[in-house]
Amino acid sequence: MIFLKAFIVGGLICVVGQLLIDNTKLTPGRILVGFVVAGVILSAFGLYEPIKEFASAGATVPLTGFGHTLVEGTKKAVDEQGLLGALTGPLTACSAGVMAALLSGLVVSLFTKPKSK
Repeated sequence: MIFLKAFIVGGLICVVGQLLIDNTKLTPGRILVGFVVAGVILSAFGLYEPIKEFASAGATVPLTGFGHTLVEGTKKAVDEQGLLGALTGPLTACSAGVMAALLSGLVVSLFTKPKSK
């Protein structure tokens, strides 16, 4: 059942993204930033944690989950280190995910050829 929940919530997030691409003149970069900011805002109001508990990876894998992770890392670091934690918390919380994305991008770039437009 957890796979179905993850699929539905992750799919709904993707549907929102596709609707934004099809029906607005927003660039993909702005849509991506919007998803991260939406995750931050939902986390700030305490609305993202119940979604995460319900959908698990369906809520943590999309970009809204990245925003949620930034907020959670910041809150934890501020509790431990004070104001300095506001600068170090998001970096610490998201470092593994960012590094995985960079390394996988590097590996893929080694095995593919770019195409000119």
